[in-house]
Amino acid sequence: MSKKVILIIDDEKDFCNLIKLNLEQVGDFEVLTAYDGKEGIEIMRRHKPDLVLLDIMMPVMDGLTALKIMKEDFEIMAIPVVMLTAKDDDLSRVKAIWSYCQDYIVKPITTEELKAKIEAILNKQQGPKN
Repeated sequence: MSKKVILIIDDEKDFCNLIKLNLEQVGDFEVLTAYDGKEGIEIMRRHKPDLVLLDIMMPVMDGLTALKIMKEDFEIMAIPVVMLTAKDDDLSRVKAIWSYCQDYIVKPITTEELKAKIEAILNKQQGPKN
């Protein structure tokens, strides 16, 4: 079984590196990182990750703008997105859900919980096994 590629888009480099290290240790994942939405969109188009973890509050391009652009781009619109953010307000949640994210997670989160959510979404994407 090949490793699933996860892209983390978050401007907090230490957070990205910690999540990358932890996910690669506990799961069969290869983790890519981007530090703003614009860079994240470019990486998505190049690497077509299996799932994206996307922060909202970032410089250059925020996560909700990146999500909107992504969902309008035929090449990458099917990639599942999980919002992983410190923004714990109803307006941000509603905007993200209306923009077709698969889940909305408020930081902090344990590695085990994040891994479980990622695997549940990836398994759902693959469909039922015969």
